[in-house]
Amino acid sequence: MRVISFNCEGLKRAKEKGLFDWLADQDADVICLQDTRETECSMAEDQYQMDGYFCYAYYGCNETERGGAAIYTRQAPKAVISGLGCPEVDETGRYLQADFDKMSIVNVYVPEGYDEASQNFKYRFLDAYSHNLNKQRRKRREFIMCGTWNIAHRKIDIYDWQTAEEVSGFKASERNWMEGLLGDMGFYDAYREVDQEPGKYSWWQDESLRRDNIGMRIDYQIITSGVRNKVLNGGIYKAQGFSFHAPVIIDYDWDLTT
Repeated sequence: MRVISFNCEGLKRAKEKGLFDWLADQDADVICLQDTRETECSMAEDQYQMDGYFCYAYYGCNETERGGAAIYTRQAPKAVISGLGCPEVDETGRYLQADFDKMSIVNVYVPEGYDEASQNFKYRFLDAYSHNLNKQRRKRREFIMCGTWNIAHRKIDIYDWQTAEEVSGFKASERNWMEGLLGDMGFYDAYREVDQEPGKYSWWQDESLRRDNIGMRIDYQIITSGVRNKVLNGGIYKAQGFSFHAPVIIDYDWDLTT
């Protein structure tokens, strides 16, 4: 099973840059897109449909012109859940979950912290998400949680970490939250199960920094323990720039139909 996660920073613009042509060649079973900036109605338009896939979208009551999530899947899910159940964090369409027989695929877009107000909103989102994660780990099913988490977990996940410790995305409080997720909570970073090399980033602030690979790894596929030994391959696709993020591709020894 191939799962692709990608923050498109506006699906219309990413489509114009060739995203759907590239996706059509990837033979993915599940595709999770963050920051689509498209409503549920606009996502139903023909231009955003993919042959052989079911498409599910969530935008909330979004007035920011940012946010929005979509899941494309070859296999129809048993149920689809939109939002975390917290009105403040759900209004920008940052959480979408597709439930299959023994597996749930989650698409999550953690907010950025570009100023004090947005950083505080980011913390409130993480608090709300923590409640959801505590429920998930008690369920008798496996989870693959795709998305932009806007946190670089370790020093190898960011360029020049020494100068970034007060930067949103690498603050100690954020890394402690991620450490708890990948420690006490018992979840795992799928990409790091197969690649421990430094310099593997998924986001760059602009094209020149992308060329020089001065970036951060803030896009993940986080998995439950039952999926850990099912990770076959992992990659971050950087050959084409559909946005300032790069698609994260993970292959699993898993079949959603069983």
